[in-house]
Amino acid sequence: MNTIKIQIPSLAENIRMIESFIDNAKDKFQLDDDIYGNIMIAVTEAVNNAIKHGNKNDKSKNVALQLSLEDSQIRFEIRDAGTGFDYENLPDPTAPENLAKPGGRGIFLMKNLSDEVTFKEEGKVVELNFYIN
Repeated sequence: MNTIKIQIPSLAENIRMIESFIDNAKDKFQLDDDIYGNIMIAVTEAVNNAIKHGNKNDKSKNVALQLSLEDSQIRFEIRDAGTGFDYENLPDPTAPENLAKPGGRGIFLMKNLSDEVTFKEEGKVVELNFYIN
């Protein structure tokens, strides 16, 4: 198994480091453009959520990102230092009453762009799986 890790302080501008990390993974593992686009959006959404909601924009708290490549799947694990959240009872961002709200689309996007989304440790950890080839 091939594993790469990065940790960033919880600052919105550090998303650029995550984008570079994903770009490097694309080159290293020869990911095709379709899956690369899905990975980029889903993973940056997950990291944004970890910074904003998990770590409450506290730059003294880190967000950890780990990429694992196994056979025909690439897995990203995003971990924050927060208290977790109730991922079982999220409002549906496609419901008419939520369409105009600015938030609530991140997890919806993750679920639609990833092949598999798993929440662990009360929501402090999210795993995004993508099947390749």
